[in-house]
Amino acid sequence: MPSPRSADRPAPRPHGHHAVDALIDRTRQLRGEVDAVRRDAVLVDEEDPRTRWHRALCELAVHQLDDLGTHLGQLKEDLGPGAPRTPGPPPSVPVPDVPDVPRGAASPPGNGSLICRVGSAEWNLLTDEATWSEELFQIFGRSPDAGALSLDELPSMLLPDDQPLLTALVTDCLVDGKPIDGEFRILRADGRTRTLHMMGEPVLDTDGCTASMWAVLRDVSELRRSEQAVLRTRDAVRRRQHMARTERRMAVELQEAVLPPWRGPLRLPSQGAGVLDVAAHYLPSESSSLIGGDWYDALELPDGRTVLTVGDLTGHGIQATSAMAMLLGALRGMAVAGIEPGPLMGHLNHLLESSAQPALGSAVCCRFDPATGSLSWAQAGHPAPLLFRNGEGRPLPPPDGVLLGAASAVAYQQDEVPLLPGDVLVLHTDGLNRHSGRDAGPDALLALAPRFARARTAQECVRTVVTEFGGTERLDDACVLIARIGA
Repeated sequence: MPSPRSADRPAPRPHGHHAVDALIDRTRQLRGEVDAVRRDAVLVDEEDPRTRWHRALCELAVHQLDDLGTHLGQLKEDLGPGAPRTPGPPPSVPVPDVPDVPRGAASPPGNGSLICRVGSAEWNLLTDEATWSEELFQIFGRSPDAGALSLDELPSMLLPDDQPLLTALVTDCLVDGKPIDGEFRILRADGRTRTLHMMGEPVLDTDGCTASMWAVLRDVSELRRSEQAVLRTRDAVRRRQHMARTERRMAVELQEAVLPPWRGPLRLPSQGAGVLDVAAHYLPSESSSLIGGDWYDALELPDGRTVLTVGDLTGHGIQATSAMAMLLGALRGMAVAGIEPGPLMGHLNHLLESSAQPALGSAVCCRFDPATGSLSWAQAGHPAPLLFRNGEGRPLPPPDGVLLGAASAVAYQQDEVPLLPGDVLVLHTDGLNRHSGRDAGPDALLALAPRFARARTAQECVRTVVTEFGGTERLDDACVLIARIGA
């Protein structure tokens, strides 16, 4: 800031004119690039908190670059050929009066941002004369005919809460020689509230006494609004992330409470001919951030038969997991009551269709009789079980059945399949074979037939599946249940 004599330090030496030109060019280029990013951000989802945060960051960056560009322009004018070097207020770039910008809106094109408006002032302590630049009158919304405000009158335009701050800043400057650097809010005659950033310092006379006070004031209202928008949108993103983490934790806890408590292999029934060696595994999605409505279950019935089931509901999070819990609980109850797989699917369809939060689901339900080696099964829009025998695999021909919740009063067909000792039955949800948006079908699983033939337990078969599919980029979670028919 030019002055006859600074209270603390000599006036800095000005930079070269060409160096300032280069800085202006770089600032303009960067401003254009940031503005392009800002325009792209406007085209995406307005309801997404992260999108709003990104857009607010772009708005803040644009405002700051506008501010920097104007200051460099003032510096260039001051360093131009023939520029005065006598003491006086620094030259400023005239900026037309621009109306307030609504919160969150971009700065008006063509006129520049209000944060770029800079004015200067000098208060002479010996003559009580106040000298304001034209821009400072515009900032305060005050007519030059009304004259500049003295230091005693200046606090009258501040909001009451900010008046003590300005008084303290001016007192420290005039009494202790401290530089001024602070912000306050003013209430203009037109009713607008503006935030000003004030920087100043005392100017000493030849005897070392304070003769006047210099100050430069910037209207930083839009800059502060942009900063507040960044804070608000950042907080919204954090709240959403916290809610997502909380929901995921609740979904995981609910899923763990509902899915079968057994881990590792299961023998159903525990002894006798035709016993099933059962093992299952849940595979999370690629990101593992979304918990879906996949389930698996193996349940011994009171008459000695065994129910095997897997299924999947649309959606993720608490809603999908709670619907899965309701559906799996109903399936267990109807299976224990002796309802056949086909009619059981019809009841599940009615239950899902009439629930408070309708959804779509797919499922397969199998009932194995160890006495006869017969498997009764039905499906609802679900991948058919895969039967592996003598080193070869094939999908079972599916009986008719539409997705659960897709239509009313639907009849689900039931089929019977004889199983032999050593057979391996694989039930899975469709997320297991889905990679990067493509459904690979059952071929990848059928290719494991030779390895299943060498496996001695269902648990070894599950480990083979997890090895092959556990590291793949699945877009959805998945379940696999494998039953090996004993001798």
